This record gives sequence, structure tokens and C-alpha cells, in this order.
Amino acid sequence: MAAALALVLAMLGTVLQPLSISDHMDMGRVLQPLNISDHVDVGTVLQLLSFSDPTDVGMEQRMQQHEEQLSHLTAQELATMMQEAPSALFRRDMVFTTWDSRQLGAFAGGLVLLLGLFWMSPRQDNGSDKGRGNEEQEAVGTVHSLSPEQPLDSPRRQALESFCEQHLQGRVQDVALTCQAVQELVDNLLHACHVISLTTFLPRLEPGIGVGSSFEGWSHGGEDTVYRVLVRLKPPPGHSFRLQPDADGELPARHGRVRVKLKCMCKREQLLGDVLCFRHHSYEQVRRHQRPELLQILCAESYLDVEKTAHWLQLFVRNAWDVIAAQQNCQLAVLPSSRSCHLQLTYNSGRTVHVEMMLGVQQDEVGVFVGSQEAETDLSNTTWLESCALHELLFFRCVARQAPHGSCHLTCLQLLTYLLGDSVLSPAHLKTVTMHLLTLLPPSEWCPQRLLERLRDILHYLHRCLEERQLHHFLVGNERVPRELSLPAAFQAASPINLFQRLAREPQAQALHELTQLQHRLQSLSH
Repeated sequence: MAAALALVLAMLGTVLQPLSISDHMDMGRVLQPLNISDHVDVGTVLQLLSFSDPTDVGMEQRMQQHEEQLSHLTAQELATMMQEAPSALFRRDMVFTTWDSRQLGAFAGGLVLLLGLFWMSPRQDNGSDKGRGNEEQEAVGTVHSLSPEQPLDSPRRQALESFCEQHLQGRVQDVALTCQAVQELVDNLLHACHVISLTTFLPRLEPGIGVGSSFEGWSHGGEDTVYRVLVRLKPPPGHSFRLQPDADGELPARHGRVRVKLKCMCKREQLLGDVLCFRHHSYEQVRRHQRPELLQILCAESYLDVEKTAHWLQLFVRNAWDVIAAQQNCQLAVLPSSRSCHLQLTYNSGRTVHVEMMLGVQQDEVGVFVGSQEAETDLSNTTWLESCALHELLFFRCVARQAPHGSCHLTCLQLLTYLLGDSVLSPAHLKTVTMHLLTLLPPSEWCPQRLLERLRDILHYLHRCLEERQLHHFLVGNERVPRELSLPAAFQAASPINLFQRLAREPQAQALHELTQLQHRLQSLSH
């Protein structure tokens, strides 16, 4: 391509050289007015460049006029004109009138070839990039095909906003206030637990992090709302934690175990004298001089026991509540739970709030593993379950920083989950679809004025996923996940996980029917 272009330019230079204009005329300026687009038809170009024969009548008349003008000039005027440097405008006007037929034909042929190369060049480049950008083209195609061929008979945006104000706005504000109250109460409890545990060799409790729909901002505050707080454990002095994920497990719900190892404390023993090294003193010596260590109380065969740890946390929370109860405006009850700490808060108004404190162990290169109450019942006591709750919370926070004021992505989830009811579909499916769309559409497309369009997009995207029985997990094998989330390496390197892979045909038909009903409920809001 480059060689052909150089050859054409050389031909044009040869043609232009006898006319002494190559040093004064920029070929880019000559070609620029033509404004050749990528889609110009070759035949059209050839037709526009079909020059007339220099011996036609118009040409002869112009030449005669020049001869008549020159005949009236004196010899001195002619000499003066020849000595003066001709202007660029004069040369540009005279160039085609002074060429002979061979020069004009050569120029026309070279110019046609040059324009033809320009016309073909972008298409060749696009063809070479076809393999490199397949995924981006597919994603863009997905965005442009979100709305169905026949638009939904959806309610007007004003009617939707009015419904949200009447039925959801108060609920959403109440959820936000409850999240603040829960976070403050849990912080107070954990601070008291930390003070109590300072004299023990039991796990240290890090500040709680609210996770789930309520703290992500899209819960509509139903009666069954549970406010979940992740409480990460740190090893006490003289101990270390090592997460060991199940090598055969499947992301993002791998099982894992937490190995507890003893660390040498001889230096602290020598400098401070407040502890005995667990590794270099006998069990009898340590037992006589200091409290039992973690391995003896909360572990089974050197692995942290989920149930023992949950019961230990429940005991600590009861003791901590005795310390802070006088400053609180509610009553606290610790409910039975085998793998987490489930709290019931009862306020003077009679309102009840349920809080689940989920125990977790985190390592950056592996991720977060929790002992949640929602885990399968057949798990062993030393098995912890991998959780994506923290990274999903970080994603919604990342979106909030980039989204326009009043972004409608949370309203979409609040409205759709409110209308969903009992269904084969779950709020998690709607959440996954919305997370995908948040990375496919620019933030400006989620402004409040786009609420109706985004609701259509979510429903159509989910409908297509159900038909194809393919909905990919958002965090696993997805290159569009923001880097700020700092996903574990295993998530980034894994192949996409299809959440609908095991969806049988009967539940699939039921889900499609329920999705249609959800669409009808949305349409009825305009009446």
C-alpha cells in the first residue's frame, strides 16, 4: 500500500515538475476540497474526474481571450510580467490552461489512482482489526440490540416517577437510615468485643462492612429484609491464618478452609515478658501461665471451625451488649444460628430489624471466605464459603462515583424487585443483568430521564438470557470489571460462568412466563 502510494506521488511529481509548481503547491490542499469519504463510489469518482479534451470550444475561446489580452500589452509590460514571480493564485488558475493533452491525461490518471488507494485504505485497516476487536464489537452490538424490535407498551416516565415517589421513596429513605443505625450499633458492639478480647489469644474483629442490597442502595425495604454486615477476623498474637481454597471447587462459590498456625513469640517473651512462646514451651507450661490459645478453643485439627467461631462471637456480642446497652434506643436479642451471629433489634416503636453478622477471613490474593447462615447445610464445620459480597459492594460504590446525579440504576433495581414477587427469577438475576448493562452503557445513559429506556433494556436483556439459557456471572472471567475492584487472580483468569447453565426447560418456561407478568405489571403502572 505504501509503495503504491509513493509511486503515484512520484508520477504526480514528474507531471508537475515541468510546470514549476511542485515547490509552491501542497497536494494535501489540492485534494482537501474534494472531501473524499470512506463510502464514495468508484464510478462516481471516475465520473467527476473525467476531464474534457483541451481542444473543446470553451477551451479555444478562453485561449483566444488570453491572446487578445496579450496582444494589447507593450513589450516593456510583457518583460515586467516575466520578471515578476507569479503568484500562487495565478499559477493555480493557469495550470490547466497551459498543460498539453499528455500532461493532463497523466495527471488525471495519477489522481484517479491516488483517490482509489485512499478509498480502499480504511477498509483494509478495518479488515485487519476484525479479529482483535470481536469482543468489543459484540458488546457494542449487544447495547444497540437491547430494545426489542417492537417497543414495549411501557408507562410514561412521569407515571413511573410518580409511582416510585408514592411507593418506594419513603421505603428507600427508611432503608438508608436503618443502614446507618445498624452500622453504628455494630461498630459499637465490635469495639466493645475488641476491648474484651485484648487479654485473650482469640481472633481480633475488624470493623464491620455492610454488604448486600441494603448497603448497595437498591433494597426497597421489604418485611424480610436482613441487614448483613461482614466481620473479618484477624489472627491474634502468636497465630497466623492461611486460606486454602478447594482446588476442585468452581468459582465463585468455592469451598475453603482456614489453616491456623502458631508463630514464634520468643522475641516478645524476651523483650516484654508478658507471654510465653506457644511453639517453644510445653503445653503444660503455657496452660499454667496464660490463657488457652486459639487452636485449643476454636479449631478442629488445626483448621478454624465455623460453628465454634460463630458461637464464640455470639457470646462476645452478649457480653458487649451488657456494656453498651444503656446508650442504645433498642433491645437486642441474639437468635439461634450455627454459622453466623443473627441479631434481632426491637425499637420502642415496635419495629423489628434483623441483622446478620457474617464471619469472614480475607486474603488479597485469594479473596473473602465467610461462614454465612445461607451456606449449604451439608458443609463440614471447617468449611468456609467464598463470597463476592465485598467486591459487589465496591462495584456499586465505583458506579456511584461516575454516575450522573440521580442516576436511575438503583431505581431500576428497586422498582423491578418490588414488582417481582415470588418467582423462579430472583433479585440476584436482576442485579447481575443490571451490573452487566452498567459496564456496557456509558454513565450518561443512566440519567433520571432515561429510566424508562433502562427498564426496557434490563427486561429485554434478561428475556434474551432466559431464551438462550445463558447469563454470565458478572465478576468471573469478565474483562469489563473495573480495575478498582482488585479481583483475585483466579476470578480474572477464569472462563465466564453461566448462571443459567443448569436451568431446566420447565423452570425456564416458568421464568419466561413470570418475566412477561413482570413486564405487564410495569405497564399497568401508567393506568
